Amino acid sequence: MKDSKIIISIFFSFIIWVVFIFPLTVFSAQNKVLVVMSYEESYPWVDEIKQGIEFLLSGTSRIKYFYMNTKIDLLNGPKKAKEAYELYEKWKPDGVIVADDNGQSMFAVPYLKDKVATPVIFCGVNADAKIYGYPASNVSGVLEREPIQASLVFLKQLVPSIKTFAFISKESPTTDQVERQLQREKNLYPLKFVGTYKLKTMEDMIVVLKKLRKQCDSLLYITMEGLSDKNGKPLTDREILPKIYKNFAKPIITNAAYRVRYGALCAVVKAGQEHGRLSAEMLIKAMKGIPVSKIPITRNRFGRRIINIDVMKALSIQPKPEFIRSTELVTTEK
Repeated sequence: MKDSKIIISIFFSFIIWVVFIFPLTVFSAQNKVLVVMSYEESYPWVDEIKQGIEFLLSGTSRIKYFYMNTKIDLLNGPKKAKEAYELYEKWKPDGVIVADDNGQSMFAVPYLKDKVATPVIFCGVNADAKIYGYPASNVSGVLEREPIQASLVFLKQLVPSIKTFAFISKESPTTDQVERQLQREKNLYPLKFVGTYKLKTMEDMIVVLKKLRKQCDSLLYITMEGLSDKNGKPLTDREILPKIYKNFAKPIITNAAYRVRYGALCAVVKAGQEHGRLSAEMLIKAMKGIPVSKIPITRNRFGRRIINIDVMKALSIQPKPEFIRSTELVTTEK
């Protein structure tokens, strides 16, 4: 009887190993993932995407990251894309994740789309997927849609007297895509959209802000990371947002929690972690043998409300309690 129990125990242990543990071991041994980021390693959005990817893949994959650095050096983007492809050819990954629009136009489309058998999953893409010829035989992924309407509704709830907003940004492909979204959706917004202002330098920004202070009630700020100062040094959002607030002195909404901490009033924020997690889920399916053509393109869905209480107090905003329940409250980072 005792021997029978031992045999049964060994049998079930073998079944568990075959069904659950062995497939993970094999998958881990075979699974190499190349992640090509459009922007710099230090950029917070990149770090958020990385967190989402590693949440699912770090235990079963060998991951290599390549950074194209196009926020601060757009002109050398094609050169960096070529370097990324050289790494792809040398390392021969089983799957590739490419984040954000510059990575698609400079790397994924010219080097990988319909040219290799390797599954490629994109994330953080602002443009219409059709612009890049997606979906393709080996490409699917996650579109990024800014929760602008939700952020404007939130702002209107906090400050009912606000009637207008402008979009301020530096010249970039991301800015172009956000502007297209604004034009598509503007009739749905609770505030009147008065226009987009694309800037090249900090000096340009200050001139425009003095003008906008008289013309509109609020600003939409996505990012101006890489905007140059008078000496040509590229600046970060952390450096730029306090200067915007100082010269505009009215509510600013944005699209990321860290930018609210840098000096925006509020946002309904998207999360890079969602993009990373979704793209990793899709890539796992592809590397397990599901044809990429059977993995539909999706988009980010979730957002959360966040308010900078330092800015709220400085602007003498006193919202109704019901509009700040279940809202994350933060202070300005010094």
